[in-house]
Amino acid sequence: MALDLPPGALGAENQAYFDKCMDKLGFVPNVLVAYAHDDAKLSAFAAFYNDLMLAPSGLSKLEREMIAVAVSSVNRCYYCLTAHGAAVRQLSQDPVLGELMAMNHRAADLSARHRAMLDFAVKLTETPHLVGESDREGLRAVGFGERDIWDVSAVAAFYNMSNRMASAVDMRPNAEYHRQAR
Repeated sequence: MALDLPPGALGAENQAYFDKCMDKLGFVPNVLVAYAHDDAKLSAFAAFYNDLMLAPSGLSKLEREMIAVAVSSVNRCYYCLTAHGAAVRQLSQDPVLGELMAMNHRAADLSARHRAMLDFAVKLTETPHLVGESDREGLRAVGFGERDIWDVSAVAAFYNMSNRMASAVDMRPNAEYHRQAR
């Protein structure tokens, strides 16, 4: 990271989260390390991430990761393309899909549901002021409910914020992500 922010003291909950990452992944994602200078900000970031990406939703984990990658592709976020591209490869068990999501989701052989979802997330990223009822209706037409549309929007918005933070501080992905699910 380009900012020289020394790590702060982690509270018990965040230390347990880092320990869980080490046990499960073998490393602590650099995005968490970047936030570790401020325990309260780390807690807020982790809580929001965990709610959006892991909590029960009408969106699958793979769909949420696909949104993260499509948004990050528009924003050219190296960190998120690498980390969430690995998650798409792993969850889909399709390394080509992970690469297509990073390069251009429109080139992928997607279901109508996934194409509508990703087109909406990309429009929300590129031209949010143009999102209107016809866009939400397009999601409804392929089976998304009201809560699902909220979740698609929330995940896209979160990654727009995360991409900007990663770019602002030159956050770099852990090397381990490059090797995952290839």
